[in-house]
Amino acid sequence: MDIVLAVILLPLHLVSASRLPFSPPTDCRAETLNQISHRAVGSPLVMDHRSICRKTRRLIGKQAEICRKEPEIVQEVIKGAKLGTGECQFQFKERRWNCSTADKFFGRILMQDRGRGNDWWRNLQDIRETAFVYAVTSAGVTFAVTQSCSMGELLQCGCDYQMKGESPDGSWEWGGCGDDIDFGYTKSREFMDAQTRHRSDIRTLLTLHNNEAGRLAVKNFMRTECKCHGLSGSCAVKTCWKKMPIFREVGVRLKERFNGAFQVMGSNNGKHLIPVGDTIKAPTAEDLVYTNESPNFCKRNRKTGSQGTKGRACNATSMGIGGCDLLCCGRGYKERQVVVEENCKCRFHWCCVVKCSKCTAVKTVHECL
Repeated sequence: MDIVLAVILLPLHLVSASRLPFSPPTDCRAETLNQISHRAVGSPLVMDHRSICRKTRRLIGKQAEICRKEPEIVQEVIKGAKLGTGECQFQFKERRWNCSTADKFFGRILMQDRGRGNDWWRNLQDIRETAFVYAVTSAGVTFAVTQSCSMGELLQCGCDYQMKGESPDGSWEWGGCGDDIDFGYTKSREFMDAQTRHRSDIRTLLTLHNNEAGRLAVKNFMRTECKCHGLSGSCAVKTCWKKMPIFREVGVRLKERFNGAFQVMGSNNGKHLIPVGDTIKAPTAEDLVYTNESPNFCKRNRKTGSQGTKGRACNATSMGIGGCDLLCCGRGYKERQVVVEENCKCRFHWCCVVKCSKCTAVKTVHECL
């Protein structure tokens, strides 16, 4: 059975499999399916829709209802989780923790130790990397479901035609196929938040807050697209509609929130999150929140989800976070020559093909010791 990355079972627990979203090696499949998925019903998850919905007895409320009545929605949830994971890897490609799904390290970012039965909830990490994983997955699910609506792939929804009338100056009017962001937002919220809403502790508040921050990174930044209609390309009539932001923009925005994430603690009544430090303003709904400081991710550590940085490619001339000094944690780096094959002598042939030759080149790479 193929395992697909999704932060879906807490509403989406994370099951880590090597080379996700491909099938994991045989030796880790039993651990992944039998031990982790068993207790991971509802968090940054990692399964196909049949696996999730086969656990219906462990699902509650809307999550179970969606599994029974709308399996096609679950498919979009998984697509969104994969989209979020890919964006996570892009945004963190130069950092010590690079959102890799290799082996079981990705799951450890959420789980600092292996829980038993219902104990998994106590073992979740509350670091800022966890906050980002939840947020970007929730955003991915919102994006994927909404996009499927606009493309006519779901029977439950379609284009959003609620915007009507014309602009204040009369230069354009609402029309076209707007993205039904409310439907995507609702389905993401129903599925992602379902397993945590019945709990009352700070971890629940963190998860719900970061899930919502991810959804708002899509919903609050809808853009207006327009098209002209008229003879010979004139703009006699101009229609506009609302579209979601490009998902890369969502990833960039969440990465900025990650960099400025708020460390928080629970209020005395356990119902609110308050920032650590008297002079710090309270986080907004779009901010990411966490309680514990992250490990440095310099050395390999399965317990914390750190793969370490040994063998990672680095930039010897950069003083930034992807530079060898920072990425290699002061251990130094080695230099070696590699032969690579590249496209060269590319030419455009009418019509409409670009043909290239293959050339070899020697490049210098630097790797952390």
